[in-house]
Amino acid sequence: MRDDRGSGRSMWNLYREGGVAPALASLIGNKRAEQMAWLRRLMKEQRRQAETDVPIDELEAVVFDLETTGFNPTGGDAIISVGAVAVKGTEVLERETFYSLANPKRPVPPDVERLTGITTDEALAAPDLIDVLGRFFAFVGRRVLIAHGAGHDKRFLREALWKTSRAQLSHRVLDTMMVAKWLHPDLHGHDLDTLLGLYGIPAENRHHALADSRMTARLWAGMAGRMRERRVYTLGDLYMYLSRG
Repeated sequence: MRDDRGSGRSMWNLYREGGVAPALASLIGNKRAEQMAWLRRLMKEQRRQAETDVPIDELEAVVFDLETTGFNPTGGDAIISVGAVAVKGTEVLERETFYSLANPKRPVPPDVERLTGITTDEALAAPDLIDVLGRFFAFVGRRVLIAHGAGHDKRFLREALWKTSRAQLSHRVLDTMMVAKWLHPDLHGHDLDTLLGLYGIPAENRHHALADSRMTARLWAGMAGRMRERRVYTLGDLYMYLSRG
């Protein structure tokens, strides 16, 4: 910690005089400190409410997908793109979308470039992750998050929020893979491509975060119809059945 004894304006003095914000600003610069404070405040304001009684036909949610440099967020892998589309009940709001590249601060591995089409040059020219997270969660608001194979995405979001702003992920995250395993226990696989085929959803532009979000949203809409056939009408009903698995 730097201590400028000549001016008497050390980090500790700034903290005692004005709190965390001026101390952070002194350490990392005003703009970065403002971004961190705003994102932390946003996450606190969006802490999940009790949605378990909300009918699935009325549920407001955001289906999202991340593309990343690898599978280990604590070992140096990073987010390179975020895509999302809003849904209301079983309606996919095709025009209400979010998409952005994110700067991973490291080269994109060749196999990831081939898979996603995102080059190192494009990624390194993208906005900083803290900026992308702020815009993404402003788009999400208080809505429930939905993803396919959500464990991967949750790990990266949690690590990204903590690294950029010491914020916690406070949203409920539903996993369409877990729902599919309950609805279709005898299916040979529950990956996205298999389920898209089962529900007759064309697979287009795979491994693009926004395209994958749209396809997953259509999958969610299709599965919601199957849930009604099983007398599952609310999120509480759904969680009860999933907990039995």
